[in-house]
Amino acid sequence: MTEVLLKELSNSDINWIVANSYHQELPSGSLLMPEGKSSDCLYILLDGTLTVNITQSENNPLHRAFTAIDSDINSDWEISRVSRGEVVGEVPFVSQSSNITTIKALEKSLVMSIPQEKLAVKLQQDASFAARFYRAIAIMYADRLQKLITQLGRRKLTQAKSLKDVLFVLAELHDSDIDWLMACGITQKVAAGQTLIYENSPVDALYIILRGKMSMSVSEDDRNPLLRAFSAIEGKEIIGREIAKLSKGEILGETPFIDSRLPWATVKVIEDSLILAIPKQQLAVKLQQDIGFSSRFYRVISILSANRLQEIMSRIGYGRRVYSAGLPLSNNFEYEDEINISVLDKMSLASKRFDWMISRMSIA
Repeated sequence: MTEVLLKELSNSDINWIVANSYHQELPSGSLLMPEGKSSDCLYILLDGTLTVNITQSENNPLHRAFTAIDSDINSDWEISRVSRGEVVGEVPFVSQSSNITTIKALEKSLVMSIPQEKLAVKLQQDASFAARFYRAIAIMYADRLQKLITQLGRRKLTQAKSLKDVLFVLAELHDSDIDWLMACGITQKVAAGQTLIYENSPVDALYIILRGKMSMSVSEDDRNPLLRAFSAIEGKEIIGREIAKLSKGEILGETPFIDSRLPWATVKVIEDSLILAIPKQQLAVKLQQDIGFSSRFYRVISILSANRLQEIMSRIGYGRRVYSAGLPLSNNFEYEDEINISVLDKMSLASKRFDWMISRMSIA
């Protein structure tokens, strides 16, 4: 993790960050980012250690009830630690949600603070910098997702989502990007029972589910990853723990495009489905040759990863932040994590784009 920024950013990128940031010392135990608040800076940890916690109020009756059902739930659960070179405070650049964790200094620490306004302008004006920045963020999110899934053990995280992933994608991409995906993509029918993606095995394409349902699972097999991969390819059943239900609109197979890593989960078709497959090699060439497309693509991957990570962490905290905070449920009350009108407008436009894609391919 500590090498991600140095590996992904250029010397000019790093020089810009140094020139437009300031150093901030954090005493041991001090609060850097409270839950429910958006940061006004992006922070790079230069020295020390930070903790990332999910909190619940022990005085809340609903929390006590759920704790009685699930003894694994803690009122202040440390889900990860941030080490030198890692980034926090990136949420405003990849999500409309507020921060759902509390970040504190475990020991005396030093952070480099980059004002959000300056960074937002840089990302908008410099497509090359944006591509490298969002790629680095996507890599960090991929690491965090894998670590969190491993840490959760057997906790059930099954969910049902519809269209959300593809709406985030279509809301961020340009019309020309969508035209290219449709021209390059191949529609494929996949039958129930078929495995689309094997954990720790190469992926040939980026997939968008156009119709049907699938299941995502992680292996509970203790054998080494290479042996599990060959067993899966040979058709031998691998014991897996389902972590998500996937449906129309989901984006799959994106991990190889951020740092050539192998998939960390298996995706199996649970009802006859239709997918749009964008071949890996053609997408890789497009990402190299079209810097504008590259910046938008890596931003999309960062957004998807951020939302998946936040959904998992919300379910750890039962996603009941309104109740925990003691806030009323009212149409006249504005909540911190409520989606604003401009985002809803973008999502509405994206939904129309998806319907248009379906009609263009005559598969509705």
